[in-house]
Amino acid sequence: MKQQRFSDNINIRNRQASFEYELLDKYVAGMVLMGTEIKSIREGKVNLQDGYCYFNNGEMFVKGINITPYAQGTHYNHDATRERKLLLKRSEIKKLEGKIEEKGLTLIPTRLFINDRGLAKLEIALGKGKKLHDKRDSIRERDAKRELNRIKLK
Repeated sequence: MKQQRFSDNINIRNRQASFEYELLDKYVAGMVLMGTEIKSIREGKVNLQDGYCYFNNGEMFVKGINITPYAQGTHYNHDATRERKLLLKRSEIKKLEGKIEEKGLTLIPTRLFINDRGLAKLEIALGKGKKLHDKRDSIRERDAKRELNRIKLK
């Protein structure tokens, strides 16, 4: 059986985001990509850990997402960490821009996936940074869930 190089169901998550931030609202945005970027995404070679979103002249951009250059790409290959424009409705951008001006809120990419039409979408979340004691609570809850699952399996 031949293994496919490009996967049909891409679902890349930023698991660190839910630990570092308290996620309030989630939005799904399209991304403006170059030709070889979608091929690298379909291979699953993406890192969302250091990504963040910002506004510039009424448009939203994401920075810090690392999409590894495509192996078979030529001199037209993309820059791995370039900033990419996000596609949202103008009303959503205005709403998010207003919320970001509040103290302590930020936009974090939480998931990158390919929808049923074959387009790459980025799920972004409005988040508030957790304090150290909140992180300890998250660890405690995660350990309790793990322990309950062990008991149920026995």
